[in-house]
Amino acid sequence: MIDMAGVAGAVDILTHNAGAWLVVLPGLLIGLIFGAVPGLSISIGMAIFLPLTLYMDFLQAILFLTAIFTGGGFGCAIPAILMNIPGTSAAVATTFDGYPMARRGEHNIALGAALAASTIGTGLSYLVLFLFVSPIASVVLRLGPSEMFVVAIWGMSLIAVLRERYFARGLLAGVLGLLIGTIGVSALGSFRGTMGSIYLFDGVPAIPALIGLFAASELFNLIRTDYLVADEEKRRLNLRGILAGVRLALRYPVEILRGGVIGSLIGAIPGVGSSVANLVSYADAKRRAGAGGNFGKGDPRGVIASESANSSSEGGSMATLLALGIPGGGGTAIMLAAFATHNVTGGPRFLADNTDVVYAIIFGNLVQVILLLIVGLGFIFVASAIVKVPLRLLVPTVMMMALLGSYAYTGSIAGPVTVAVFSALGWVMRRYEYPVAATVIGILLGGMIEGEMLRTYQLASGQFAEYVMGRPVTLILLLLLAASLALPAVRTYRQRNALLKEKA
Repeated sequence: MIDMAGVAGAVDILTHNAGAWLVVLPGLLIGLIFGAVPGLSISIGMAIFLPLTLYMDFLQAILFLTAIFTGGGFGCAIPAILMNIPGTSAAVATTFDGYPMARRGEHNIALGAALAASTIGTGLSYLVLFLFVSPIASVVLRLGPSEMFVVAIWGMSLIAVLRERYFARGLLAGVLGLLIGTIGVSALGSFRGTMGSIYLFDGVPAIPALIGLFAASELFNLIRTDYLVADEEKRRLNLRGILAGVRLALRYPVEILRGGVIGSLIGAIPGVGSSVANLVSYADAKRRAGAGGNFGKGDPRGVIASESANSSSEGGSMATLLALGIPGGGGTAIMLAAFATHNVTGGPRFLADNTDVVYAIIFGNLVQVILLLIVGLGFIFVASAIVKVPLRLLVPTVMMMALLGSYAYTGSIAGPVTVAVFSALGWVMRRYEYPVAATVIGILLGGMIEGEMLRTYQLASGQFAEYVMGRPVTLILLLLLAASLALPAVRTYRQRNALLKEKA
């Protein structure tokens, strides 16, 4: 229920606190830069600039950090589209169709569509937060390890959707990713796959592995190419093309809306976040498209669905932070530190006693969405100049940035070594037509699936079936998962029967 007195108080706070707005534009730019540089991340950017919030009031500090969060949510799409390098793990699915569009010379359209989907998705998530912050919190409290296990399996189901010419190879690549994702110390405390190396005790660092699998392996294939975009005419920077991409995204409101809802719901689940939302939304869009889609070869709906979901997960994670005091991921964990430095504790009492502040945060972020659209257009225009750079200069520069970014991420030589190893693995997989994306999904979700399954088994005391039958939310999620997998198969079966009848 909306508290109108709180709304009036929020408007009063925002209109009489000019300092809160002064930090928004710098925050958006910081987020765009940290999201767009492979190896860095939104969390790193927020952590670096966290000390500055000590000199701000609470609202100003949170708006500054959320501006970095919002900018980074779109920034990671830029290298994903232009260079096939996810700026963060939240942009993995964006590469599937964004990069093929860029290679066709449609980079302006892809970036414009991503910007529109990202801004609208973020706006939707904060609108949902404004309307349903308390109900969302109560639902999240009901989620246990069994529900989170099903959500993770839902993400893994994308492997089936991504099947290319050889489904068995996709399955094998996914299993390989799962095995890599479980390297390190298990939930039971045993060491697996570490080969005695202390660098593997915490597992394979995911971001350097993604950079190697996606970026470095793709750069190897570009060595004999002169430019990212072969046609010189299409290499021109075109604001009209970017705006055409924005208009294109508006032609697919269903994809944006579904991505926004998926991102908001998954983002609200602690420990899941934008990486899973990005993949699940892409899978959902591809299933809905059926045989008529061109997913994986440059379908703009893939970019729109992915970007809408990974950006909207921000609002979902803010719901659990504000209503429960629980961070949904790395970004909101840093915001929780900002809460602590200002002697503020999130939770039901905070919502009840500071409704005006909560609404001010939400309204401030809705304004940030509009500013992101403006700032993002300028940032895209600068970033898309990369298609004019000869690859003989671009490839070594990007490789150096990737190695430095991976070192910054891990703080040790393990990052660059991981990039080197997985770039070789990625090249071999591409060479023999094994889907790299399936391995990436396994790496991202392997540890989570294992951990949640183990906790579910422990809570069930070995009686797994009986435990699940007593969890209605788990059963609903399982039914939705089964339906999402079965309906496309039924649709394909009917289409084939129809074609056979026509030929007969």
